[in-house]
Amino acid sequence: MTPQWPSWPPPPTDEQRRALLRVLDSGRWGATSGTATEEFAAAFARRAGAAHGVCTVNGTVALFLALRALGVGPGDEVIVPAYTFVASATAVVLAGAVPVAADVTKETLHLDPVAVRALIGPRTKAVMAVHLAGAPADTEALRALGLPVVEDAAQAHGAARHGRPAGSLGDVACFSFQSGKAMTAGEGGIVVTGDRALYERVWALHNVGRRPQGGWYDHPEMGWNLRMTEFQAALLHPQLTLLDGWIDRRTRGAAALAEALGDVPGLDLVPVLSGTTRHTWHLAMLRYDSGAFGGRPKAEFLAAMAAEGVPLDAGYRSLSRLPYVTSPAPCPVAEAAEDSVVWVRQSMLMAEGAAVAYVARASRVVRRRFRR
Repeated sequence: MTPQWPSWPPPPTDEQRRALLRVLDSGRWGATSGTATEEFAAAFARRAGAAHGVCTVNGTVALFLALRALGVGPGDEVIVPAYTFVASATAVVLAGAVPVAADVTKETLHLDPVAVRALIGPRTKAVMAVHLAGAPADTEALRALGLPVVEDAAQAHGAARHGRPAGSLGDVACFSFQSGKAMTAGEGGIVVTGDRALYERVWALHNVGRRPQGGWYDHPEMGWNLRMTEFQAALLHPQLTLLDGWIDRRTRGAAALAEALGDVPGLDLVPVLSGTTRHTWHLAMLRYDSGAFGGRPKAEFLAAMAAEGVPLDAGYRSLSRLPYVTSPAPCPVAEAAEDSVVWVRQSMLMAEGAAVAYVARASRVVRRRFRR
């Protein structure tokens, strides 16, 4: 029988309902008049190992603010991994700079520090470390290159590398609370940092140029209204106590999936990056070898799996193939991943046990059919 995959987000809790009603009844719905947003920002930043947090309208804007706070602007370049969500690049464009795609490692699909080093030039202002699928990037190697490191931690709420939480591994980090993320208010984002000066710069930029201790009509620098609402913060704050349980559940699901795929030639779990001490399993990435499936392309495999009740995801396009991203060097690994990697989404990993193993069962059925 085809499993009933869990929905995402999970059903709301009583604590979330109470928090929403407190905001509703207070009449203080905006971040400048209430306290929920600042309280959540502080709590999330502590969880991420950072001293400061600024809540924003979404994760893309969080990246934009982080880049602008670092001084990134017109004429600058920011190196981003070629295998990532497009917002990693468009946030750079939003800041007025040029995104430069660097290839990823063949084993884990994380940003390759060797490829980054080869692309550093006089206009390079920062490097964006994307914590892909919930496992932190190799931030030590990237920081050793001497550039500011922006963590794109949109998929890594609760992740850790060498025991240090995502959010404390670079100069500044950005998380997303979009509807598919591990913590969600439908939309939203946050910038966290341990640098007080960077925090104040981000705060000013997201709050129409005001200073943290300045007056309402005091705008010493240019900024925008990019603030989160109190309602979003009310939805998010209770999720901090649920996050570890959700991660544990997905971790068990990923382990069950890896075991079940052991006898499915041509469908392998992408390995976890060495040094990962807490993988959040926002995604389980699988390498699809078309040769083991009768030479059928990935698109046919995805359609066949969907027909079996397993809605896998096609994953990212390589940024090197987009016209608004600069690719000074080839990105063969990312381009191969576009053509061969499929995803099991976090909601499916929440199913655990026999339901997750059904992914392997369905793939065996599809493989037999394709090889006839």
